[in-house]
Amino acid sequence: MIGIITALIVLVLLVVLFVGIYNALVRLRNQVDNAWSQIDVQLKRRHDLIPNLVETAKGYMTHERETFEKITEARSKAMGAHSVAEASKAEGQLTEALSKFMLVVENYPDLKANQNFLSLQETLTSTENKIAFARQGYNDQVLFYNNKIQMFPSNLVAGMFNFTKRDYFEIENEAERSVPQVKF
Repeated sequence: MIGIITALIVLVLLVVLFVGIYNALVRLRNQVDNAWSQIDVQLKRRHDLIPNLVETAKGYMTHERETFEKITEARSKAMGAHSVAEASKAEGQLTEALSKFMLVVENYPDLKANQNFLSLQETLTSTENKIAFARQGYNDQVLFYNNKIQMFPSNLVAGMFNFTKRDYFEIENEAERSVPQVKF
């Protein structure tokens, strides 16, 4: 009788442990998905700002057609990305195109003085900061989730229910990784 009671207690504890691990994995997976949706909101905001910025600049920058085309192409690729890896690569290309655009803007003092352009530029800068913050939050959630599905005993439950490793949202643009040089 004591053996049966002991076996039942052990079985109940194992079921509780199993359910607890499963629920923790589901919660973590949902947190990763939520963190990605926060990035997606900021990327959408960025994608919506770019056409306004370009249209404002077109009136001043009549000889920069190639620059505008590169931004438009990069924006289209970024909006069409379907996975984190695709989005990372496409957003890196878009960031590079925008950086080149901002360098070209320096050659147009009238544009730099335009209030509408300055407002759009400030909004874009703010959005870029929000994207960086959201990317950091997403990558933190991915790290925690990936650790959980790879560590014992939760890796057993993760394997049984196809909890798979998630990709980080990484910088693809090598220029963004480098430290800027300040020269006076």
